[in-house]
Amino acid sequence: MKKRRKLGRGVAVVGAGMSPFGMYKDKNSKDLFVEAFTELLASVDKGFDPNDIDALYLGNFTNDFFIHQSHWGPIISDLVGLTPKPATRTEGACASSALAFREGVFAIASGFYDVVLVGGLEEMSKRTTEEVAEGLALATVPYEGQAGFTFPGVFGAVATAYFAKYGANREHLMNVTIKSHNNAPLNPKAQFPLTIRDMMNKKIESAKKKGADVPGWADEKEFLGDLRANPVVAWPMHLFDCCPISDGASCMLLVGEEIAKNFTDDPISVAGIGQGSGRGLHACDDLTFFEATRYAASEAYGMSGLGPQDVQFAEVHDCFSIAEILHIEDLGFFKPGEGHKAVAEGMTRLDGSKPINTSGGLKCKGHPVGATGISQLYEVWTQLRGKAGKRQVPAADLRIGAAHNLGGTGGTCTFTIFERR
Repeated sequence: MKKRRKLGRGVAVVGAGMSPFGMYKDKNSKDLFVEAFTELLASVDKGFDPNDIDALYLGNFTNDFFIHQSHWGPIISDLVGLTPKPATRTEGACASSALAFREGVFAIASGFYDVVLVGGLEEMSKRTTEEVAEGLALATVPYEGQAGFTFPGVFGAVATAYFAKYGANREHLMNVTIKSHNNAPLNPKAQFPLTIRDMMNKKIESAKKKGADVPGWADEKEFLGDLRANPVVAWPMHLFDCCPISDGASCMLLVGEEIAKNFTDDPISVAGIGQGSGRGLHACDDLTFFEATRYAASEAYGMSGLGPQDVQFAEVHDCFSIAEILHIEDLGFFKPGEGHKAVAEGMTRLDGSKPINTSGGLKCKGHPVGATGISQLYEVWTQLRGKAGKRQVPAADLRIGAAHNLGGTGGTCTFTIFERR
């Protein structure tokens, strides 16, 4: 029987900040982190002295490649005035800042530190699309890279396998895309705050102004089915199935649970935390699930004493539309092969029984890879505090939310459960 692990000391989130995500010609990683950290300072209800921060854990995937600058831990520590206190960089591809969060939790749970800053950042837009694809491909396993498998190709293969096994099709991917784009305009930090219908109507208006043939799309699915508007990237992945190139930063303030009320009357507790690893696609028996996700979920559920049925909403790693479907199955929210049906039935919408990616997800909120993990936790924290505005989950008693973050082609996964107690 698997051991049920517990933290030696409770840990709570008492503040958080996130820059808007996007592509910024005139901002760099430091600028974006300052934006996130400034929001964090203002978010701590009772205020605090930044000098009380004991350590920094910072996630970054590969600014080494994107902007030829490494060693981001001390750079950010110096930026926000924490030197000479310890600063540690974590790297787990797209899960880099979720690992920073995890290490911060363990540092406090051990009793060694009381107040820890965790964060993440990435600056991707200064490179061409081809160069970004090359940089991200550094997170594939060697066999995949040697075969020319970039991430759209990986998830195209995953989608093809899922379609063959469970009878899903392109329309089911469209349902995910439409749902995510419906949430994004409600998030002021989202990179693409437009619904699919908004985009469709803009294309129609543009054609009218140019005197060109006006497309006759009847609805969003006809628009997404038109190769001129939504070309193939790696079948069955089309343009609107893919997350964008993004810049951004995010951060959180963690403290020992017993002192959390010194910072806020509304702390959010870490109920469960799990991490798993996975093998390369060439060694997988089945491409329709991620073993790292299932392992991480098992750890987090075991620690928290909760189950999938207790999680009221979640942010999951929807780098591609098919990924969201697999993740909501692997996390136990829906049975294998039932995820695409749940999305089609509206169960994952903001007003559904299990809202998923209320932020707009990586697909629309953006995916600056080193900042993504904590940005997902930021959304869960915001929702549980009732501060999400127009995208607030409408549940009467919102207490439990979770975030799932996947790195590489499934090699690293974290799953974290928050609870408002």
